Amino acid sequence: MEPAPVDVVVIGAGQAGLSAAYHLRRRGFVPVDAPGDDDDPTGTFVVLDADAAPGGAWQHRWASLRMATVNGIHELPGHPVPAADPSAASRDVLPAYFADYEQRFELRVRRPVTVSAVRRADDDPDGDLVVETDRGRWRARWVINATGTWRRPFWPHYPGQERFAGRQLHVHDYVSAEEFAGERVVIVGAGISAIQLLDEISRVADTFWVTRREVDWDAGDFDTAARIAAIAGVEERVRRGLPPGSVISVTGQHWTPWARAARDRGVLVRHPMFTAVEEHGVRMPDGSFEPADVILWATGFRADIAHLAPLGLRTAAGGIRVADGRAIDEPRLFLIGYGPSQSTVGANRAGRAAVRAIMTDIARRPAERAPEEADVGAA
Repeated sequence: MEPAPVDVVVIGAGQAGLSAAYHLRRRGFVPVDAPGDDDDPTGTFVVLDADAAPGGAWQHRWASLRMATVNGIHELPGHPVPAADPSAASRDVLPAYFADYEQRFELRVRRPVTVSAVRRADDDPDGDLVVETDRGRWRARWVINATGTWRRPFWPHYPGQERFAGRQLHVHDYVSAEEFAGERVVIVGAGISAIQLLDEISRVADTFWVTRREVDWDAGDFDTAARIAAIAGVEERVRRGLPPGSVISVTGQHWTPWARAARDRGVLVRHPMFTAVEEHGVRMPDGSFEPADVILWATGFRADIAHLAPLGLRTAAGGIRVADGRAIDEPRLFLIGYGPSQSTVGANRAGRAAVRAIMTDIARRPAERAPEEADVGAA
């Protein structure tokens, strides 16, 4: 069956994807299955999301992550985050907010839809891209990829890891501190999640915190200005085709409330990274042994972009060259929620910038194909 035609495919309905869809709506685009919404639409779009429900990664966060401790919530464009009890679980409040947002702006997200590949329809550099999914194919003039990182937790490998008799888990699979009560937990990582969970778990368990490098503590607060500075710091990396890296690697760690709480209780004690994992603990660089019941890997995530492999955009360094949210080597593709737009405020800005660039393309290159009757039920 032929791919269903559409002007823009948005892949992912987290912060970045919904921001892009909102700005498409504002610019006169309509969902592909609702052309009657506008007598003279700018074009059509479709949003494809792999999750079964709205909320992006927020619906998967651990239950103890409260609204008071969530780092960096930024409202979606055009609709503020509703007032919420600071003690409410973020995974309850924010998915409901996302669901309301989708309905309010008639974004008609299709889910669950898993994208398996994005490839060029032909050799024409001004031609279309084909998006292949488990529920049909789409042929688009532009693709806005907003798949984030949640589905790709990063697990570093250390000798002996497979011999550990206790439990190993990634932050991706963390539920609550109570499941470790009375145990000894080695927490690996220098990022925001590692510090949050160190503070939380150390209240019910014996914790031992390790990082690969000394933690560079920034005396300033991690406010909006600091986040914008972090975005700028990562931008040059992705322009050169390097892997994006983490915000912390650019800014250093900030003194958040949970970091101060852990410090004040005497548990914010950093140790060098262990050299090997043994059956009942870890071996330290000086040869000493630290027993452990649990190893929690708070080691971050990688960009979820394997479906873009057919485009052949990865550099030898392992990244994709991106400038202002657009793939330098494939201008029909935008990557938002990637690199400098990983933060929530950055994702909002990137969604707006991608749509603005599409509008510039339209102004420079009038639509070449006549309106087509799309068999939208095929996708």
